[in-house]
Amino acid sequence: FVETTPEGSRYRELAAKVDESLRFMKAIGIDTSSPEFTTVDFYVAHECLLLPYEQALTRQDSTTGKWYDCSAHMVWVGERTRDLDSAHLEFCRGVGNPLGVKISDKCTPDELLSTINTMNPQNIPGKISIIVRMGAEKLRKNLPELIRAVQREGKAVVWISDPVHGNTRVTKSGYKTRDFDNVRAELTAFFDVHDEMGSHPGGMHLEMTGEDVTECTGGVSGVDDDTLKDRYITACDPRLNGSQALELAFLVAERMRERTGLPPI
Repeated sequence: FVETTPEGSRYRELAAKVDESLRFMKAIGIDTSSPEFTTVDFYVAHECLLLPYEQALTRQDSTTGKWYDCSAHMVWVGERTRDLDSAHLEFCRGVGNPLGVKISDKCTPDELLSTINTMNPQNIPGKISIIVRMGAEKLRKNLPELIRAVQREGKAVVWISDPVHGNTRVTKSGYKTRDFDNVRAELTAFFDVHDEMGSHPGGMHLEMTGEDVTECTGGVSGVDDDTLKDRYITACDPRLNGSQALELAFLVAERMRERTGLPPI
Protein backbone atom coordinates (compact mmCIF):
# COMPACT_ATOMS: atom_id res chain seq x y z
CA PHE A 1 0.00 0.00 0.00
CA VAL A 2 2.73 2.47 1.00
CA GLU A 3 4.62 1.76 -2.21
CA THR A 4 1.74 1.82 -4.68
CA THR A 5 -0.67 4.64 -3.74
CA PRO A 6 -0.39 8.45 -3.49
CA GLU A 7 -1.70 8.33 0.08
CA GLY A 8 0.90 5.71 0.93
CA SER A 9 3.65 7.94 -0.41
CA ARG A 10 2.40 10.87 1.69
CA TYR A 11 2.28 8.60 4.73
CA ARG A 12 5.86 7.51 4.10
CA GLU A 13 6.99 11.15 3.83
CA LEU A 14 5.34 11.99 7.15
CA ALA A 15 6.82 8.91 8.79
CA ALA A 16 10.26 9.93 7.55
CA LYS A 17 9.82 13.41 9.08
CA VAL A 18 8.80 11.90 12.42
CA ASP A 19 11.78 9.55 12.32
CA GLU A 20 14.10 12.47 11.53
CA SER A 21 12.71 14.45 14.47
CA LEU A 22 13.23 11.52 16.84
CA ARG A 23 16.83 11.09 15.66
CA PHE A 24 17.44 14.80 16.27
CA MET A 25 16.04 14.61 19.81
CA LYS A 26 18.18 11.55 20.52
CA ALA A 27 21.26 13.38 19.19
CA ILE A 28 20.76 16.26 21.63
CA GLY A 29 20.46 13.92 24.60
CA ILE A 30 16.73 13.27 24.94
CA ASP A 31 15.94 9.71 26.00
CA THR A 32 13.47 8.56 23.32
CA SER A 33 13.08 5.19 25.04
CA SER A 34 11.28 6.77 28.00
CA PRO A 35 7.56 6.07 28.57
CA GLU A 36 6.67 9.49 27.19
CA PHE A 37 7.85 8.31 23.76
CA THR A 38 6.94 4.63 23.88
CA THR A 39 3.48 4.53 25.49
CA VAL A 40 0.09 6.13 24.85
CA ASP A 41 -3.12 6.60 26.81
CA PHE A 42 -5.60 4.27 25.12
CA TYR A 43 -9.35 4.73 25.58
CA VAL A 44 -12.26 2.55 24.47
CA ALA A 45 -15.91 3.28 23.73
CA HIS A 46 -18.95 1.39 22.52
CA GLU A 47 -22.69 1.69 22.12
CA CYS A 48 -24.76 1.35 25.27
CA LEU A 49 -27.18 -1.14 23.76
CA LEU A 50 -27.63 -4.20 25.99
CA LEU A 51 -28.60 -2.70 29.33
CA PRO A 52 -28.26 -5.92 31.40
CA TYR A 53 -24.63 -6.13 30.20
CA GLU A 54 -23.93 -2.47 31.04
CA GLN A 55 -25.62 -2.74 34.43
CA ALA A 56 -23.61 -5.84 35.33
CA LEU A 57 -20.39 -3.89 34.77
CA THR A 58 -21.45 -0.74 36.62
CA ARG A 59 -19.56 0.01 39.84
CA GLN A 60 -19.61 2.67 42.54
CA ASP A 61 -16.38 4.58 43.16
CA SER A 62 -15.61 4.08 46.83
CA THR A 63 -13.78 7.42 47.10
CA THR A 64 -16.41 9.66 45.48
CA GLY A 65 -19.62 7.66 45.67
CA LYS A 66 -20.21 8.18 41.94
CA TRP A 67 -21.32 5.36 39.64
CA TYR A 68 -19.38 4.39 36.50
CA ASP A 69 -20.06 1.98 33.67
CA CYS A 70 -16.79 0.03 33.64
CA SER A 71 -17.49 -1.69 30.31
CA ALA A 72 -15.80 1.27 28.55
CA HIS A 73 -14.42 4.73 29.16
CA MET A 74 -17.14 6.30 27.00
CA VAL A 75 -20.56 4.91 26.11
CA TRP A 76 -23.03 6.27 23.62
CA VAL A 77 -26.73 5.86 22.92
CA GLY A 78 -27.71 4.98 19.37
CA GLU A 79 -30.17 6.68 17.05
CA ARG A 80 -32.74 3.92 17.56
CA THR A 81 -32.65 3.93 21.38
CA ARG A 82 -32.38 7.63 22.22
CA ASP A 83 -36.07 8.32 22.91
CA LEU A 84 -36.43 10.84 25.72
CA ASP A 85 -38.35 8.33 27.85
CA SER A 86 -36.05 5.42 27.01
CA ALA A 87 -34.30 3.22 29.56
CA HIS A 88 -31.01 3.88 27.75
CA LEU A 89 -31.03 7.62 28.48
CA GLU A 90 -32.17 6.92 32.04
CA PHE A 91 -29.24 4.56 32.58
CA CYS A 92 -26.65 6.87 31.01
CA ARG A 93 -27.63 9.93 32.99
CA GLY A 94 -26.85 8.01 36.16
CA VAL A 95 -23.20 7.23 35.38
CA GLY A 96 -20.15 9.48 35.46
CA ASN A 97 -18.64 8.34 32.15
CA PRO A 98 -18.25 10.62 29.16
CA LEU A 99 -21.39 10.05 27.09
CA GLY A 100 -22.47 10.28 23.47
CA VAL A 101 -25.69 10.21 21.50
CA LYS A 102 -26.10 9.52 17.81
CA ILE A 103 -28.52 11.68 15.84
CA SER A 104 -29.87 11.57 12.29
CA ASP A 105 -31.84 14.07 10.25
CA LYS A 106 -34.92 12.99 12.26
CA CYS A 107 -33.66 14.87 15.33
CA THR A 108 -35.23 18.30 15.91
CA PRO A 109 -33.52 21.17 17.78
CA ASP A 110 -35.94 20.89 20.71
CA GLU A 111 -35.42 17.15 20.89
CA LEU A 112 -31.64 17.55 20.87
CA LEU A 113 -31.74 20.16 23.63
CA SER A 114 -33.96 17.92 25.77
CA THR A 115 -31.55 15.02 25.23
CA ILE A 116 -28.57 17.16 26.23
CA ASN A 117 -30.37 18.40 29.34
CA THR A 118 -31.20 14.82 30.31
CA MET A 119 -27.70 13.42 29.80
CA ASN A 120 -25.71 16.43 30.99
CA PRO A 121 -27.94 18.56 33.26
CA GLN A 122 -24.97 20.37 34.79
CA ASN A 123 -23.62 21.30 31.35
CA ILE A 124 -20.16 19.90 32.12
CA PRO A 125 -17.74 20.56 29.22
CA GLY A 126 -16.61 17.32 27.59
CA LYS A 127 -19.36 15.25 29.21
CA ILE A 128 -21.47 14.70 26.10
CA SER A 129 -20.66 14.21 22.41
CA ILE A 130 -23.22 14.62 19.64
CA ILE A 131 -22.43 12.03 16.96
CA VAL A 132 -23.96 13.12 13.65
CA ARG A 133 -24.98 10.52 11.02
CA MET A 134 -27.16 11.93 8.25
CA GLY A 135 -25.63 11.65 4.79
CA ALA A 136 -24.02 14.69 3.14
CA GLU A 137 -27.11 16.33 1.65
CA LYS A 138 -29.28 15.98 4.76
CA LEU A 139 -26.39 17.08 6.98
CA ARG A 140 -25.95 20.33 5.07
CA LYS A 141 -29.68 20.97 5.44
CA ASN A 142 -30.28 19.91 9.06
CA LEU A 143 -27.07 20.32 11.06
CA PRO A 144 -26.92 24.15 11.01
CA GLU A 145 -30.18 24.56 12.93
CA LEU A 146 -29.06 21.98 15.50
CA ILE A 147 -25.75 23.80 16.03
CA ARG A 148 -27.60 27.12 16.20
CA ALA A 149 -29.90 25.82 18.94
CA VAL A 150 -26.97 24.47 20.98
CA GLN A 151 -25.09 27.77 20.62
CA ARG A 152 -28.16 29.80 21.57
CA GLU A 153 -28.66 27.82 24.79
CA GLY A 154 -24.95 27.82 25.65
CA LYS A 155 -24.69 24.04 25.80
CA ALA A 156 -21.22 22.47 26.00
CA VAL A 157 -21.03 19.59 23.51
CA VAL A 158 -18.44 17.89 21.34
CA TRP A 159 -19.56 17.51 17.73
CA ILE A 160 -18.47 14.24 16.10
CA SER A 161 -19.04 13.04 12.54
CA ASP A 162 -20.11 9.47 11.84
CA PRO A 163 -19.96 9.47 8.03
CA VAL A 164 -20.41 5.71 7.59
CA HIS A 165 -23.71 4.66 9.17
CA GLY A 166 -25.84 7.04 7.13
CA ASN A 167 -24.37 5.76 3.87
CA THR A 168 -25.10 2.03 3.94
CA ARG A 169 -26.65 0.22 0.98
CA VAL A 170 -27.17 -3.36 -0.19
CA THR A 171 -25.88 -4.46 -3.60
CA LYS A 172 -27.83 -6.56 -6.09
CA SER A 173 -25.78 -9.55 -5.00
CA GLY A 174 -26.80 -9.03 -1.37
CA TYR A 175 -23.64 -7.46 0.08
CA LYS A 176 -24.08 -4.71 2.66
CA THR A 177 -21.62 -1.96 1.72
CA ARG A 178 -20.80 1.74 1.81
CA ASP A 179 -19.55 3.95 -1.01
CA PHE A 180 -16.34 5.77 -0.13
CA ASP A 181 -17.32 8.86 -2.13
CA ASN A 182 -20.48 9.23 -0.01
CA VAL A 183 -18.52 8.79 3.20
CA ARG A 184 -16.01 11.42 2.11
CA ALA A 185 -18.80 13.78 1.01
CA GLU A 186 -20.48 13.61 4.42
CA LEU A 187 -17.22 14.24 6.24
CA THR A 188 -16.50 17.21 3.96
CA ALA A 189 -20.01 18.57 4.58
CA PHE A 190 -19.44 18.22 8.34
CA PHE A 191 -16.35 20.43 8.17
CA ASP A 192 -18.03 22.91 5.81
CA VAL A 193 -21.03 23.40 8.11
CA HIS A 194 -18.83 23.95 11.18
CA ASP A 195 -16.77 26.48 9.23
CA GLU A 196 -19.97 28.35 8.37
CA MET A 197 -21.36 28.19 11.91
CA GLY A 198 -18.16 29.09 13.74
CA SER A 199 -18.32 25.84 15.71
CA HIS A 200 -15.68 23.17 16.16
CA PRO A 201 -15.58 19.76 14.42
CA GLY A 202 -14.48 17.70 17.40
CA GLY A 203 -14.08 14.14 16.16
CA MET A 204 -14.74 11.36 13.68
CA HIS A 205 -16.31 7.94 14.21
CA LEU A 206 -15.43 5.26 11.65
CA GLU A 207 -15.82 1.55 11.09
CA MET A 208 -12.43 0.60 9.68
CA THR A 209 -9.60 -1.90 9.67
CA GLY A 210 -5.96 -1.78 8.67
CA GLU A 211 -6.47 -4.96 6.68
CA ASP A 212 -6.82 -5.00 2.90
CA VAL A 213 -10.49 -6.00 2.90
CA THR A 214 -13.05 -5.37 0.16
CA GLU A 215 -16.13 -4.33 2.10
CA CYS A 216 -16.65 -0.68 1.08
CA THR A 217 -16.57 0.43 -2.55
CA GLY A 218 -14.50 3.24 -4.04
CA GLY A 219 -11.37 5.08 -3.03
CA VAL A 220 -7.86 4.48 -4.30
CA SER A 221 -8.20 0.76 -3.61
CA GLY A 222 -10.64 0.53 -6.51
CA VAL A 223 -13.17 -1.80 -4.86
CA ASP A 224 -16.46 -2.07 -6.77
CA ASP A 225 -19.64 -4.12 -6.50
CA ASP A 226 -18.08 -6.98 -8.47
CA THR A 227 -14.96 -7.25 -6.28
CA LEU A 228 -16.68 -6.96 -2.88
CA LYS A 229 -16.72 -10.77 -2.65
CA ASP A 230 -12.90 -11.03 -2.91
CA ARG A 231 -12.12 -10.26 0.75
CA TYR A 232 -15.47 -9.55 2.41
CA ILE A 233 -14.77 -11.01 5.85
CA THR A 234 -16.60 -8.75 8.31
CA ALA A 235 -18.74 -10.44 10.93
CA CYS A 236 -21.05 -7.42 11.09
CA ASP A 237 -20.95 -4.10 9.23
CA PRO A 238 -18.72 -3.28 6.22
CA ARG A 239 -15.45 -1.56 7.15
CA LEU A 240 -13.21 0.87 5.35
CA ASN A 241 -9.92 -0.78 4.47
CA GLY A 242 -6.49 0.64 5.26
CA SER A 243 -6.13 2.77 2.14
CA GLN A 244 -9.67 4.17 2.35
CA ALA A 245 -9.21 5.05 6.03
CA LEU A 246 -5.90 6.75 5.30
CA GLU A 247 -7.53 8.83 2.56
CA LEU A 248 -10.01 10.13 5.13
CA ALA A 249 -7.22 10.73 7.65
CA PHE A 250 -5.41 12.98 5.19
CA LEU A 251 -8.67 14.81 4.41
CA VAL A 252 -9.21 15.53 8.11
CA ALA A 253 -5.58 16.55 8.59
CA GLU A 254 -5.77 19.01 5.71
CA ARG A 255 -9.02 20.54 6.94
CA MET A 256 -7.71 20.91 10.50
CA ARG A 257 -4.49 22.50 9.26
CA GLU A 258 -6.55 24.86 7.11
CA ARG A 259 -8.64 25.89 10.12
CA THR A 260 -5.50 26.73 12.12
CA GLY A 261 -3.78 28.58 9.27
CA LEU A 262 -1.06 25.97 8.71
CA PRO A 263 0.21 25.13 5.20
CA PRO A 264 -0.94 21.90 3.49
CA ILE A 265 0.85 18.68 4.37
